[in-house]
Amino acid sequence: MYLSIIILPLLSGILIGSLGRKLGIYGSKILGCTAITISCILSIIAYYEVAISESPVNIWIIEWINSEYLEISWSVNIDTLSVSLYLPVLIVSCCVHFYSTDYMGADPHVPRFYSYLSLFTFFMLVLVSGDNLLLIFIGWEGVGICSYLLVNFWFKRIQANKAAKKALIMNRIGDWGLTLGMIVIIWVFGNLELSTIFSLAPLINVELLTIISILVLIGAMAKSAQLGLHTWLPDAMEGPTPVSALIHAATMVTAGVYLLIRVSPLLEYSPTGLLIITWVGGFTALFAASTAIFQNDLKRVIAYSTCSQLGYMVMAVGLSQYTLSVFHLVNHAYFKALLFLSAGAVIHALADEQDMRKYGGLINIIPFTYVSILIGSLSLLAIPYLTGFYSKDLILEVAYGQYKLNGMVAYWLGTITALITSFYSFRLIYLTFISYPNGVKNNYSHAHEPSLVMTIPLVILGFFSIFHGYIAYDLFIGVGSGIWGNSIYINPDNLTTIEGEFGLPLYIKLLPFIGSVSVMIIGYIIYNRDDREIADTGIRKTIYRFLNKKYHIDNIYNTYFLTNILNMGYVTGKRLDKGVLELMGVTNVVNKVNSTSNILARFDNGYIPNIAINIIIGLILIMGLGELMKGDEIILILMVSMIILNKNTNKSNCPT
Repeated sequence: MYLSIIILPLLSGILIGSLGRKLGIYGSKILGCTAITISCILSIIAYYEVAISESPVNIWIIEWINSEYLEISWSVNIDTLSVSLYLPVLIVSCCVHFYSTDYMGADPHVPRFYSYLSLFTFFMLVLVSGDNLLLIFIGWEGVGICSYLLVNFWFKRIQANKAAKKALIMNRIGDWGLTLGMIVIIWVFGNLELSTIFSLAPLINVELLTIISILVLIGAMAKSAQLGLHTWLPDAMEGPTPVSALIHAATMVTAGVYLLIRVSPLLEYSPTGLLIITWVGGFTALFAASTAIFQNDLKRVIAYSTCSQLGYMVMAVGLSQYTLSVFHLVNHAYFKALLFLSAGAVIHALADEQDMRKYGGLINIIPFTYVSILIGSLSLLAIPYLTGFYSKDLILEVAYGQYKLNGMVAYWLGTITALITSFYSFRLIYLTFISYPNGVKNNYSHAHEPSLVMTIPLVILGFFSIFHGYIAYDLFIGVGSGIWGNSIYINPDNLTTIEGEFGLPLYIKLLPFIGSVSVMIIGYIIYNRDDREIADTGIRKTIYRFLNKKYHIDNIYNTYFLTNILNMGYVTGKRLDKGVLELMGVTNVVNKVNSTSNILARFDNGYIPNIAINIIIGLILIMGLGELMKGDEIILILMVSMIILNKNTNKSNCPT
């Protein structure tokens, strides 16, 4: 059963990809949806057996590498952490598959789309199931390739090409860091098996563990779009909206956070590594939220929201709250998938228009979609008793509960981020649904609610966005909950959950909520004024441009990094690769062989006395070398000589 959860999406992807023309559009849809649905049902059963019944499973499949020093096998480790990721990955993927049956119904390349979706899900399952870092790396690279294929699904669009290449290149930087980390792990631990690494971690030098933590963090920063390596994530909106939902909610971007949680036994023995992770997460959350304030593309606003929430998760990892980070990851998967699919319904209803400034007044035209986005946004804002409230607010509370500088900085960064999140979420809802209509009349006349097939996934995700946090709270992070077993390790000195939940002043707990509500009220006042959004001149216009241009980070990269790297690559290719290396390497060898062959060819002119002299000289050389070499080497020399003589004979012009 456990392997079936992983294998079914792979079989679906291969069959649809290879037999798509024979299956057709409807056959591809049926096969893809059926395989993912069966995997989803099996994952629920697996969650009960592994997590609830506390029965982790390790399955050895086949030996992979056996070089005496290093032994690696194909084996999967299905523990509580793995099955906790199975559920959001497969539930969201199942919803996306069914949602896409109508959303992508008019596309002529549906089989290719469903093949990519199934393979995307498969590689994510491999990533969260790997028993060693090399197998995890296979899934890691797999989701990167599938994200490239899906973002570039409409490959005739130049922007889609650029976005896909950008995502791939930025993730290669992270892969460089993770690969170096794996090399250091092999050098330090002598193995890539997680169980071996974790058992030896307490005995390893702290500085080495810090180096490993930083290298793993670099990999996670690219995959989970942390500050500095985040630029690919907003541009990934060029793919179809269901792809955006799958990437942002359950697969690609959660891989980096998962890896940090998985290697918790390493991070816990590196205080410096945890400190760096906390600050990276905190500043990413603040940066992404502030950037989202004045973005005008509906999907891009939600994309920066994803980046901001990933910052919360990474910050929780840095605070040693791994279970809380997993809880927020799972909660976020549901309400973020709801937001993206609801945004897709809006775009689908308005003839693929994505600019929020051309929306307005949709609350009476598509009320169900409005309710869906409202539920997702309120859960994102951590409004009490919705799913996001049970994890997001607790991250801030446990940060403050550390009573250290690190925790205080994390708390205030997270709180300010929560206030900004409230503003851009309100702005999204106001411009899209409440403000006066600003779009083309033809779009409004043809606007409609999503079909039943698209509505059912929204209902399912809406249910999880409301109730999952309440239902799973005690199971994930409740006091005395023992479901995690050995899948997560937290140093007893870093346990601050109880202090954060029961020992803080009331105003510290209520500050994010009160601030969020206040910011929404301020936003309503601003957007109901005649000079709403920005003024034509002044400091507000400068701030608007600065945030709308995403802190000009893309311009900085293009000006100071990309241009210089391309110039260096050009010089390297011309002077080094095609210059020095060729003259000293392959080209030099070829030239020497040709010149030597031409010299030898002069002796083969067909004159019988010269042939006799050549034979005598050759025999003398062979007999002389025979005294110095073994028989095998003589045979090799004879073979080479025959080849050269044959070549020279073909070149020479023998008289007849």
